[in-house]
Amino acid sequence: MKKLYLLLLLFPLLVAAQPKAGYYDAAVEKTDAALRTSLKSIITNGQSVTSYSGLYTAYGTTDINPATGKIWDMYSNCNFTFSVDENHSGGNPPECTNYNREHTTPQSWFGGASPMYSDLFNVYPTDTKVNGERANYPYGEVASATYISGNGSKKGSSSFSGYSGIVFEPIDEFKGDFARTYMYMATCYAGLCENWTSEGTAVYSSSNLGFTSYAVALFLKWNRQDPVSSKETNRNNAVETIQNNRNPFIDHPELAEYIWGTKKGEPWSITSGIDEFSIEFSVSPNPVQNELRINTEERNITYTVFNLNGQVLAKNQLNISKTVSTEQLQNGMYLLQLSTGNKKTVQKFVVNK
Repeated sequence: MKKLYLLLLLFPLLVAAQPKAGYYDAAVEKTDAALRTSLKSIITNGQSVTSYSGLYTAYGTTDINPATGKIWDMYSNCNFTFSVDENHSGGNPPECTNYNREHTTPQSWFGGASPMYSDLFNVYPTDTKVNGERANYPYGEVASATYISGNGSKKGSSSFSGYSGIVFEPIDEFKGDFARTYMYMATCYAGLCENWTSEGTAVYSSSNLGFTSYAVALFLKWNRQDPVSSKETNRNNAVETIQNNRNPFIDHPELAEYIWGTKKGEPWSITSGIDEFSIEFSVSPNPVQNELRINTEERNITYTVFNLNGQVLAKNQLNISKTVSTEQLQNGMYLLQLSTGNKKTVQKFVVNK
C-alpha cells in the first residue's frame, strides 16, 4: 500500500505539474469564442502583475535554468548570472554582455499599457543585443537571415505565407513556448489585442478570435511541432505564485485546436488532450522476470524506466522486437514511460523473479 501511495505521488512529477483542482472547470463544454471568453475570465480573475522593476526580481524564480543555475535566455547561449548581469544602463552592447526584459508582444504595439507591460507571461529575460535586433518585429520564419544570434535565432524577411515583412525566428526548441505565449496574450487580453497597432497588426486582429490568419497558421504549427517542456511547466507554476494566474495553453496545449484549429466547434473538456497526447500500449507479462514486451502500434518510441523515487534506471529507443530487458532490476514495482513526439504515457509494472 505504501508503494502504491508513492506511485500516485510520483505520477504528477513524471508527467506535469497541474493547476489546482477546478481551475478550468468554467471552460468545460465551451467552444470557439465562448471557450476563449471563459478562459479569459479564469486567468484574469485575481490576476495581479508585478511592477516593471519587479520583473528582474521575479526572474530569480521563473527563469533559472536548473542545469546551469544561470538565466534561461531563449534568444542566446549566454551564461548570465541572475541579478549580477542585469542591464540597468540601456545601450546596445555586444551579445553576452548583459540581459534585459523582452516583451514578446512589443510594448509599442499596446502603447506600454498595464498590465501587459509587466505580465510575466509576456516578458522574458533575454540578451540585450539580441533583444535589440528583434526590435518590434513579429515572430515568423526566415528564409535568408540578415542577423543570426549565438543560439541560432534569426532575423530576416518572412518566408511564411501571409506576411512578407521582416520577422524574428526563435530556434525550434522554443517555438512552441512563444506560440503558447501569444495564445495566452490573445486570450488574456481579448477585447484589447484586436486594436493593437504598428507591426502588431500582422499578428493580432478581430478576424480570427484575436489573431490574423498568418498568426493562426504560424502559432498552430509551432504549438504542434514543439510540445510543452518541463521548462514551460515549471515557469507556469512559478509565475502563478507571483501574479496569481496561469497560461492555459501550457496546461492544456490542445486548447489551441479548439479555439483556432482542427477542433473548432467541438466542446472542450479537461480530458480532451489525453487521447490526443497519450500512447496506447500494454505490457506483458506483468509481473515480469527478465523481459517485458510492449504491445503498441506507435513507432519511433523512446522508453524510460523509473524506480518509485523517480530515478531513471534505463532509457533507450524501443527495439524492433518491442522488448525491454529487466534482467538488472530487483524485485519490486517500477514505472515505464513511453514517449514519441509530443505524446507521453506512463504505466506501472512489477518485477518478480
